[in-house]
Amino acid sequence: MAGPLRIAVAQSRIDRDVRANGREIRGLMRRAAAGGARLVQFPEGVASGYCKSEIASWDEVNWPALREELEETAALAGSLGLWLVLGSAHPLTAPHRPHNSLYVIADTGVLAGRYDKRRCSHTEITDWFSPGETPLTFAVDGFTFGCAICIETVFPELFAEYEALGVDAVLVSAYAPHSAFSTLARGHAAATCLWIGLANPAQCSRDLPASLIGPNGAVLVEGGRDGGSGLVFGTLDRSDPAFAIALEKARPWRRTARLGEIYESRRVDDPRSRDRLGF
Repeated sequence: MAGPLRIAVAQSRIDRDVRANGREIRGLMRRAAAGGARLVQFPEGVASGYCKSEIASWDEVNWPALREELEETAALAGSLGLWLVLGSAHPLTAPHRPHNSLYVIADTGVLAGRYDKRRCSHTEITDWFSPGETPLTFAVDGFTFGCAICIETVFPELFAEYEALGVDAVLVSAYAPHSAFSTLARGHAAATCLWIGLANPAQCSRDLPASLIGPNGAVLVEGGRDGGSGLVFGTLDRSDPAFAIALEKARPWRRTARLGEIYESRRVDDPRSRDRLGF
């Protein structure tokens, strides 16, 4: 069994200036590494700025500068020995719209994968983004992670899919001033027995601060609600007694139950069972 894994979840300020975003990201990366984190997760759109908020048109994005910032940020991840998950618009070939993505950068500074938002909002799919189509998983020090973005929190089937893929945690990066997203994330964590990292921008933190949620559905650590930029640190620890029921009993039993065989073998043929109109 892998030992505990310390991660940081960012509550970073997002700007329309990709250079400012790069400086913010790298400053928090250094703080994450200094705090002992092996992985740091950032919000949706943190590198490029998010559409409708910082960006009114894709023409406003300095794409060459964004690529330079991403390359510098990846190099820093390698220098720090830190895994990095950060949100950004990912440009496609014209005339196709960008993806709304999460870049996963390994502790060697190499891009290890990209998750493209599959369940875009109505506005996103109408005016802004091309949807993705596949889940993404990656492993760090014996723990496996999945990725999701913002409104995908309202689609429980995505979290059930990641549970079936055997992940330990889902990293949800958002740009959302809605407290309901925390409620939904807690419900998914409790139902699937997964840790959930919830990264959200500083400017949205009054309603939805960054947090780490345990596989029992409890909020383990939460950021401030004052609109300030920062990090929250938490530990994924399979040996923590607080998670024994969730990880050792509930999750394996629920996986068996979802297959349905334990119920099929115990169904009965009884007239009182078939009669659903009588007491």
